[in-house]
Amino acid sequence: MKVVLPLSSPTGALADVADAARNAEEAGFDSVSFSEVVSDPLLHLTIAAGVTEQVELLTNIIVAFARSPMTLAEQGRALQDYSGGRLWLGLGSQIKPHIERRFSMPWSAPAARMAEFVSAMSAIWEAWSTGDPLDFRGDFYTHTLMTPMFTPPTHFPAPKVLIAAVGQKMTETAGAVADGVLLHPFTTARYMNEVTFPAIERGRARTGKTGDFQVVSSNFVVTGRNEYEFARSELAVRRQIAFYGSTPAYRPVLELDGLGALADELLALSRSDREDKWEVMGELIDPGTLKLFASVGTPQEAAAQLHSSIGSTVTRYAINNIGITDGEVQTELADALRSQR
Repeated sequence: MKVVLPLSSPTGALADVADAARNAEEAGFDSVSFSEVVSDPLLHLTIAAGVTEQVELLTNIIVAFARSPMTLAEQGRALQDYSGGRLWLGLGSQIKPHIERRFSMPWSAPAARMAEFVSAMSAIWEAWSTGDPLDFRGDFYTHTLMTPMFTPPTHFPAPKVLIAAVGQKMTETAGAVADGVLLHPFTTARYMNEVTFPAIERGRARTGKTGDFQVVSSNFVVTGRNEYEFARSELAVRRQIAFYGSTPAYRPVLELDGLGALADELLALSRSDREDKWEVMGELIDPGTLKLFASVGTPQEAAAQLHSSIGSTVTRYAINNIGITDGEVQTELADALRSQR
């Protein structure tokens, strides 16, 4: 299980990236990642690529439906070659309100659209690599024009593509068309074993995919070096679990463990006019529910719990910094995870 360090900062500033990436490589992290929250991850990872030599570069995630397959194929091709083949392109669908109202892009049939998005990118990369005519025709995307002037050189194989998934349809899509899956942090070991992995296998069987398949986890961790740090970590994680638990699309995760009533209560509070609703929602996450979603303890104890629950099924663990904002604690957790390989 390789360890991924998120290159996040409170502001998302590009100026923070170079030092963070150098430090991650020096500390022995296998990969660094950036997520599309307040900035485009490929901007940050391009800077990271320029100051490192070995760490892999993961978008975790970039919003696919905010772009066209051609746009992302161009960006991915450029960064893959610039980095010497270190890019892992993690895609997410986001949700309908963000795609339509924030990005002003079309939304429909997300699992089918994602499958076609990945297939279209692959067709574009293949056309650039071989020189064959570009002729991709789908239900959502059509790419049939490519001239030498707009064909970039190909110096390294195409980036590996991973898909973020929670629901069964999107998880099957990841198995069918991608090189791996990015597991949502709002998941449990039971949900992974009973829902996620069977869906991946169904997708792979449907398209006959074989070979390595990457599984990237970012399970929550509650930890700290003292009582104050631990309390802050627990509060942040409980509130984040409550936030995700209020999302109707994630209800099946709670239902599997008999927590459907909690999902209803969180949803009702999230839609209420209470000014303190997010604080109140976090208080509904009791210790038992917390431990369904998070490893809790010292960095060494949390690492042991992660290995026990997901170590045999996950190929990469992306440190979830909701509960671990301190760089020294992140490194301590990573060291503990690596020591158990």
